[in-house]
Amino acid sequence: MTAQIVGAFFAVYMFSALLDVPKKYAHYSAGIGAVGWYVYMVIQADTNSAMMAAFLSTLMIALLSHMMARIKRAPVTVFLISGILPSVPGAAMYRFVHYLIQNDFALSNHYLIETLQIAGAIAMAIFIMDSIFRLVQVYSESRHGARQ
Repeated sequence: MTAQIVGAFFAVYMFSALLDVPKKYAHYSAGIGAVGWYVYMVIQADTNSAMMAAFLSTLMIALLSHMMARIKRAPVTVFLISGILPSVPGAAMYRFVHYLIQNDFALSNHYLIETLQIAGAIAMAIFIMDSIFRLVQVYSESRHGARQ
C-alpha cells in the first residue's frame, strides 16, 4: 500500500510537470493526489465499489485542493486537475475499447457503463465540493457585509 501511495505521489508530480503546474505548487498537488489515492484504496477495499471509491476520494481531493488554493493563493485547478489523476478510470476505458475491438459487446458495454459511472462520480464530487465552498464564501461575504 505504501508503494502505491509513493507511486501515486510521483505520478501526479510528473503529470503536474506535463500540465505546466508551477514548481512551487507541484509537490502540493502530488501530495493531494497521493492522499486521494490512499482514500481510493481504503474505500475500494472496504466497499468493493470503484464508483464509491472514486466519489469519496475525489471529494477529498477537491476539499484539499480548495483549501490549498486559499492557503497558497493559487487557482483551485492547479491542485485539482493533476490531483484527480489517480482516480480517473483509465483501465476501464482501455478495457471498453479492447473488448469493443474484440467484438465482445457484453463486456464492452459493461466497461463503458463502469467508466461513465466513475467519470460521473468524479464530476459530481467536484461539483458538490465546489458548491460547498461557494456557499461558504457567499455566507462569509454576507456576514462581513452586514457588520459594516
